[in-house]
Amino acid sequence: MLRYSSISRHPRFRFLSQTSRKRSIHRSRILHWKHKDEYKLNQSELLERICRIAVLGRFDAIDRLYFDYSDELLDGVLRKLRLNPNACLSFFRLASKQQNFRPNIKSYCKIVHILSRGRMFVETKAYLNELVGFCQTKSSVSLVFDELVRVYREFSFSPTVFDMILKIYAVKGYTKNALFVFDNMSKYGCSPSLRSCNSLLSNLVKKGENYTAFHVYDQMIRVGIAPDVFTYTIIVNAYCKDGRVHKALDLVKEMENMGFEPNVVTYNSLINGYVDVGEMEAATGVLRLMSERGISRNVVTYTLLIKGYCKQGKMNEAEEVLRDMKDEPSLITDELAYGVLLDGYCRTGKIDDAVRIQNEMLSVGLKMNSFICNSLINGYCKHGHVFKAERVVMNMEVLHLKPDSYSYNTLANRYCREGRVSDAFKLCDEMLQKGIELTVLTYNTLIKGLCRVGAFDDALHLWCLMQSRGVAPDEVSCCTLLDGIFRMGDFEGALKLWKDVLARGFTKSKFAFNTMINGLCKMRKMVEAEEIFGKMKDLGCCPDGMTYRTLSDGYCKVGDVGQAFKVKDEMEREGISPSIEMYNSLISGLFKSREFSKVKNLLVEMHGRGLTPNIVTHGALIAGWCKEGMLDNAFKTYFAMTEKGLAPNVIICSTLVSSLYRFGRIDEANLLLQNMVDFDFILGHGCFEKFPKPDRKHLHTEKVVNSLDETAKRHFLPNNIVYNIAIAGLCKSGRVDDAKKVLSGLLLRGFIPDNFTYCTLIHGCSAAGNVNEAFNIRDEMLKKGLVPNITTYNALINGLCKSGNLDRAVRLFYKLHLKGLAPNVVTFNTLIDGYCKIGNTDEAFKLKDKMIEGGISLSVVTYTTLINGLCMQGDVESSMKLLDQMVEAGVDPNIVTYRTLVQGFARCGDIQKISKLYDEMHIRGLSSGVISHEQICLTEPSKDKGRPDMHDMSEAVY
Repeated sequence: MLRYSSISRHPRFRFLSQTSRKRSIHRSRILHWKHKDEYKLNQSELLERICRIAVLGRFDAIDRLYFDYSDELLDGVLRKLRLNPNACLSFFRLASKQQNFRPNIKSYCKIVHILSRGRMFVETKAYLNELVGFCQTKSSVSLVFDELVRVYREFSFSPTVFDMILKIYAVKGYTKNALFVFDNMSKYGCSPSLRSCNSLLSNLVKKGENYTAFHVYDQMIRVGIAPDVFTYTIIVNAYCKDGRVHKALDLVKEMENMGFEPNVVTYNSLINGYVDVGEMEAATGVLRLMSERGISRNVVTYTLLIKGYCKQGKMNEAEEVLRDMKDEPSLITDELAYGVLLDGYCRTGKIDDAVRIQNEMLSVGLKMNSFICNSLINGYCKHGHVFKAERVVMNMEVLHLKPDSYSYNTLANRYCREGRVSDAFKLCDEMLQKGIELTVLTYNTLIKGLCRVGAFDDALHLWCLMQSRGVAPDEVSCCTLLDGIFRMGDFEGALKLWKDVLARGFTKSKFAFNTMINGLCKMRKMVEAEEIFGKMKDLGCCPDGMTYRTLSDGYCKVGDVGQAFKVKDEMEREGISPSIEMYNSLISGLFKSREFSKVKNLLVEMHGRGLTPNIVTHGALIAGWCKEGMLDNAFKTYFAMTEKGLAPNVIICSTLVSSLYRFGRIDEANLLLQNMVDFDFILGHGCFEKFPKPDRKHLHTEKVVNSLDETAKRHFLPNNIVYNIAIAGLCKSGRVDDAKKVLSGLLLRGFIPDNFTYCTLIHGCSAAGNVNEAFNIRDEMLKKGLVPNITTYNALINGLCKSGNLDRAVRLFYKLHLKGLAPNVVTFNTLIDGYCKIGNTDEAFKLKDKMIEGGISLSVVTYTTLINGLCMQGDVESSMKLLDQMVEAGVDPNIVTYRTLVQGFARCGDIQKISKLYDEMHIRGLSSGVISHEQICLTEPSKDKGRPDMHDMSEAVY
């Protein structure tokens, strides 16, 4: 670029030209040449004149010269004046200010060398930054370095410039460029300084390039650059981030042997390393080491420990660290420490504790930040409290905090999980209005949400829209849509998308191949699945356990269990052990192929591999035995499962009950149904995901009913059994109103309630204290032509007793014979409990006698209830006599019995009797869960504490 002068045309300068002739001949002609002589100067003369003026510092005179700035002229001046850094700098600045000229790379390389030699390092650094700014490509880096080397050789100056540009590249994060300089410096006899090396190492570790950092460190040692405490600390941090904490610890020891003292940053790196690998004991060991070395802990130390305990879900320990931190007078607990603890509570579902920590943080004068708000949003969304998450987003703006893509994506994801896809799209519109770009994560969330509600065409449209907006689909996008197309049953569409997935470069994605194989297996296209499996191996993408499991399961579902076992054998040859999920699939396959004789061997093999049967294993076994009509084996499996503490799910429950119905064992089916019904397993099962959680105000009845129908259809179960289980589960949880809403929805589908349905609702109303409603349901039941059984009336009597209507309960008891019903042990126990609670043990014992007269055996509940009644009246001697009668009758006391007696004697302060009971409990093996006899005398139970509830006892199921 050129700068042109108009000096010869200016009138002022023409006047000067004329008057200059009149001046004395003794005046210097160097400073007052005739301007017309400039036209006669050649390039060499012009260069000489500029250099002479520059040395004198008369740069205003240079500005009046008539010449064009050029690369050759600038380079010539710099070369000629290279030993005068001030003159070079001033002329370089003058040249840089011209409108139509800018110095080139060669000129920059010369000036930085010149300035560096003149120890003008601030200016040197400034021009190196400019040079680096417009030379960022790999070819430019090579060009700059080669030119710096050429100038270095020409001028024979110091190599300081190489070290400076190395550090600038490192600080700016251009690690590849920095590495190029680092690798090439040694070729020209130059060594980087330790500070530049540390800067390079630090930025490599920050970018996660730990392997390269180790290589650079080794190269430093080889060329004789001695590390300092900062170097060691950086490499310790790198080893820790790489998961090689043992190597980091060895380096710390080497550091100490070399005479360097590790600082708090070094130890914090070690702690962080142990936290990342989950070794909190080792992390606390580093703390002890710090104390021994006299190194004070800082805020980062404590925050890392909080983070470690939170990762392990040990929230009490995490909060204790925060308390210790607050007790340190030299430390100020900051928002980050509170934020990490709050985030831990959110992730473990303890939202109330998270809010408590938030309030504590605000009370000490700290402010909310985006991290804390996002943690709360995530916690609320994760546990279904969407309204509260929305409120946090709104409050962020009040706090002058801008919700970011994480805030909105988290909320959108929860909307999609709840089927509120339209709300998720509205949220995305809001994001765009606020200038927040929709990322691939946002689109993935929306696509997944659309697929979840079956809007596959809309998902495909969004996929196209996403690409038109310049957002490239990632692995998750492709696999989510691919799975959706398979669920549509669109085989051709899936193949078309699969070609696109491969064309996008996901040829090594196990996730993509597994999604494709899974879709084909679900469509029972095993030939095509095998082709994709072969293609996967051809492209160098090694199948994993999921791949083999999916393929094996596909063969099991089409009844080719032999081929499924071949897949398992191939998997084992590849060194991959079969998982419990694969064994579960094979068990189902053997039953489907009617090869159940091999099931036992498969179970033995499982145990040999150290795999423990889970709920799905037992479910597969129970379903298989029931299908074959071998109910004895099914119930053996069921009881083995419950003994291991595994609760039956809705599928197992329905399978067993429907099998009993199928074989005409109706009473057993009803009894088993009541025994099994449990709200937790109802809602805990995947098929009931659409059930709202207990704290929700409204029940989406239609969604629940649809879910029940899907469950029955998917598992080939009778609809009425699944319906009854759901209603019973809701009633048992105390959600009787929701149960009635579900029943109303089911009635519209043609469901005919049976005796069990009404009995469940009556029991639910009675337990909730709504006795009148329970009797209304009884009356409705009678109108439908269904005759209530003793179970129904036991529920009504229990409700009357609980609501304080004992007299009415007794009258109903004495009317049972008029209804053709005989009271059973539950009936008597309910009334006995009612009398004991009001202190009328005489009537309670009369009922006991009536039981014996009627040939009804007294149960452990009967005796325990009477013992409790006597103890509450202070008659502990009579209660001991009743215990003796109980044992003589062959009824074994249980832990509730002994707890009742112990508490009775505790009121009297009879330590000797308590010790005797305690010994007796030990003999019977009932000591677990009971407070020690040393503490018992200090305990004063509340009025009803420890009193058995008839309908909480195991024998009270109907």
